[in-house]
Amino acid sequence: MTIAQEEIFGPVLVVIPFDDDDDAVRIANDSRYRLAGGMFSGSLERSLAVAHRVRTGGLAINSGTPYGADLPFGGYKHSGIGRQNGLEGFEQYLETKSVAWPKA
Repeated sequence: MTIAQEEIFGPVLVVIPFDDDDDAVRIANDSRYRLAGGMFSGSLERSLAVAHRVRTGGLAINSGTPYGADLPFGGYKHSGIGRQNGLEGFEQYLETKSVAWPKA
């Protein structure tokens, strides 16, 4: 479905049935866009296990909002690269140098 494959901005909710956690992860990861996602569960342990497998920039569990000045924000794949906020957002403004010399 188009609504499940494109970034639709606005008050939109897409509900897709799934058979088990593996199927849910497969569906969630079958998109070109990966800015953010959300899930609801009665088990925090199960939610965290699934969250680690979903490839998205941010993931809300039971309406938690993964956003704040101290948290990196950004997407995966076609939702962009790089991060704003947090240490990762700050580091994009730094210049890193590597220095090497022969072993004595």
